[in-house]
Amino acid sequence: MRFSGASGIADRCAACESRWLVPGLRAAGDPGPAGLAPSTTQFGTALSDIVRCQSCGHMQLARPPTEPSLLVAYQDVDSVDYVAEETGQRTTARSTLEMIEQHASPGRLLDVGCWVGFLLDEARHHGWEVTGVEPSRFASSYARERFALDVYTGDLVDARLEPGSFDAVVLEDVIEHLPDPGQALDRIAELTSPGAVLHLALPDAGSRVARVLGRRWWSVIPTHVHYFTRGSMSALLQRHGWQVLAIRTAPKAFTLRYYLGRLAGYSPPLSCRLIALAEAFGAADRLWAPDFRDRMAVMAQRAA
Repeated sequence: MRFSGASGIADRCAACESRWLVPGLRAAGDPGPAGLAPSTTQFGTALSDIVRCQSCGHMQLARPPTEPSLLVAYQDVDSVDYVAEETGQRTTARSTLEMIEQHASPGRLLDVGCWVGFLLDEARHHGWEVTGVEPSRFASSYARERFALDVYTGDLVDARLEPGSFDAVVLEDVIEHLPDPGQALDRIAELTSPGAVLHLALPDAGSRVARVLGRRWWSVIPTHVHYFTRGSMSALLQRHGWQVLAIRTAPKAFTLRYYLGRLAGYSPPLSCRLIALAEAFGAADRLWAPDFRDRMAVMAQRAA
């Protein structure tokens, strides 16, 4: 589905609310015929140019999209790429659960943007009672039909969930997509018990890789609205009543074929040659979790 719709010009930082926004990256472009389907190769293109906050270093779209327009676009998203990478996705999910369980015992867990439910299924095996929220009709149906998971199709604001009922919440590769991330954190606070924990995983725009590559960084893609640094993510959490417990890098496990395929965003011929070489050596389907230190995992706890 093609995307359209913007809410106007950003006049303040979403992380710290400063009005000291200056030009950051010239990245405005057409998302292409796939609209807001997950992109693994369309690097350097955003829905508008990107501005930077001089106070905390946060970056965000100069013309952020509206929540309703995003929801409509994401409802139609389907992608088999991540389904095919189930083994690696489950490996990453177990790493997430290990980090969560350093701060909380199994109870009720909510996964916001749960996609096809791999993390929820892994959490269930760890003894958690699980619920998911996912806007994609394809992904939420897959989670319900394949794994018999309790997954609501829609967004976090409208989901009919019991206030104060969750002990842990997960937002993996989600908060950078939301026009109003603070609103999401406030909604999560309503849904959690005092002392509940929150796990976020997201690109780190303050990393060396991101700074060196600039607009050609592989996380500058049409689906991203915000570009958090560790500092700006901490500022946002603290402003909304969450205490940061830990921040670390968060590599993701995929097959070597998947990672080599992403090089098509820079050079399609090189990507094809390297995949063929990996296949010739029987290594294309091996799992790989390179740590480029440009993706962060954040643990936070709701104030009592």
